[in-house]
Amino acid sequence: MVSDRGLQVLRAIVQDYVDTHEPVGSRSIVERHSFGVSAATIRNDMALLEDEELIAQPHTSSGRVPTDKGYRVFVDHLAELRPLSSAQRSAITSFLGEPSDLDDLLARTVRLLTQLTGQVALVQYPSFARASITHVQLVQLDPRRVLVIMVTDTGRVSQRITQLTVELDQEALDGVAARLVPLLAGRSVGDAADQLARAVELAPAPATPVDVALRDVAKAAAEELDEFRQNRLVMAGSATLARREQDFRGSIHPLLEAIEEQVTLLRLMSEMVADEHGLATSIGRENAAFGLSEASIVASQYDSAVGAARIGIMGPTRMDYPRNLTAARAVARYLTRLLDEDEGRR
Repeated sequence: MVSDRGLQVLRAIVQDYVDTHEPVGSRSIVERHSFGVSAATIRNDMALLEDEELIAQPHTSSGRVPTDKGYRVFVDHLAELRPLSSAQRSAITSFLGEPSDLDDLLARTVRLLTQLTGQVALVQYPSFARASITHVQLVQLDPRRVLVIMVTDTGRVSQRITQLTVELDQEALDGVAARLVPLLAGRSVGDAADQLARAVELAPAPATPVDVALRDVAKAAAEELDEFRQNRLVMAGSATLARREQDFRGSIHPLLEAIEEQVTLLRLMSEMVADEHGLATSIGRENAAFGLSEASIVASQYDSAVGAARIGIMGPTRMDYPRNLTAARAVARYLTRLLDEDEGRR
């Protein structure tokens, strides 16, 4: 059982280790913090923390460092989230102001998070499966190429160039549009994708050039809609891993692979358990199932018209958890507000 003072000693060890990057000894705790007890008493507290596997002694030092379990106790019970400074709040407002579309907004979001924290930043796209398609247009680029444009009620715009296997004039393309639009307009993305898939699968053998072109365009539109409802990540700050490689206990290659593939990070972020404030943290060996035992991820939920998603920060287990959680929470709240205001203007 760890005493209240023991927990405060753990807090001091975590804070000092993050600040100095050096193992923390009892004498430095006495000098840096106001416990009002001797170094010998602090050593006894540290021994109890070590018995509970909350701190450990590196082989080359007489000081102690937090374990993953110690970081977990710190995050759950000891970390105090500090408000952002006025300069940081102004940076969020100016950096995220007036984006051209959702892609631009989320790209700005990850760049901002990396600037605020110095870590890798991650943002999940919201799932658009429930968004409704409000506009469909086919634009002829040449007799064998068509630009397929789809717009959802959330403001997402999709443009895909489709190569046709037959040549069409504008009149024939209008015939394709007349048959395609009823399959899409007014339907949810998920329903429209299913409708197109069935239409392509059940369609009889094409008898006319319009039939052939309709199948070509329907396949392309179905692929695009399938991407709409797939989870996606936007990331920034990968270069920080190389600069901070010494902060990781082992190789950073699993992290680089996860960044490249995205699937692992998407699964991890989706499975993290949030607290009542929408904040979630996954620390070190808690990520072993994902091959990311060397890293920690903190995340905060943001809301959009089509559902909730998460923004996150990934770095070494020796990270400033309060600072990163505060940044994630503040940016998520502002992102939610921007998306809500945008929805209100529709």
